[in-house]
Amino acid sequence: MKKCTWALSSPNEEQYHDHEWGVPVHDDRLLFEFLILEGAQAGLSWSTILNKRDGYKNAFDNFDAEKIARYDDQKTKALLANPDIVRNRLKVNAAVINAQAFLNVQQAFGSFDEYIWQFVDNKPRHNAWKNAAEVPAFTRTSELMSKDLKKRGFKFVGNTICYAYMQATGMVNDHTIDCYRHAEIKRNYP
Repeated sequence: MKKCTWALSSPNEEQYHDHEWGVPVHDDRLLFEFLILEGAQAGLSWSTILNKRDGYKNAFDNFDAEKIARYDDQKTKALLANPDIVRNRLKVNAAVINAQAFLNVQQAFGSFDEYIWQFVDNKPRHNAWKNAAEVPAFTRTSELMSKDLKKRGFKFVGNTICYAYMQATGMVNDHTIDCYRHAEIKRNYP
C-alpha cells in the first residue's frame, strides 16, 4: 500500500501515520496532549517528539491539564532535568501556561473540543494533495486559530504549529491522495 513519504522515515512515524495522523480527535485530554507535543516540536523534527512521547506522558502526568496547571518551580526544575523530554525552559513553562489557558477555554466553551473545532466548522477538511510538496506549512485558518489562541494566553501556538496541530488532530486530512489513509479517513470521517 502506498503511504505518505514522510511515514517511511522510521517505524515510529509509520505507526503514527497509519493509526493517528489525520484521524479526527474530539477527546479533550488527547487534544491537550497534541497541543503540548506540537509546541514541543517547534524547531525540532516530529520524529524527535514521537520518540519522546512516552517520556512526555510520564513527565506530564499523562497530560492531565488540571495537574499541569498547578506545577510549581520545583516541578519545573525536575522537568528541566528529565532527559525523556525536550529540556527547554520556554517550552516547559509554556506547557504550564497552556494548561491554565486550556482549563479557561474548557470553562468558557464547555470543552476544548467545542472551541477548537469551530475553526473548521466542526467538520474535517479533506484536502487533495498530489504530493508532499503541495502541503502548506500554514493556512488562513491556522493563522486565525493562532491569533485566537494567543489572545487567550496560549504559548507556542504560531500558525505553523497550529497547522501541524490541525493535521495531527484530523481537523484537516493532509494525506496525499495516493496514500491509502486519505481515502480511509475521508470515508470514515466525512
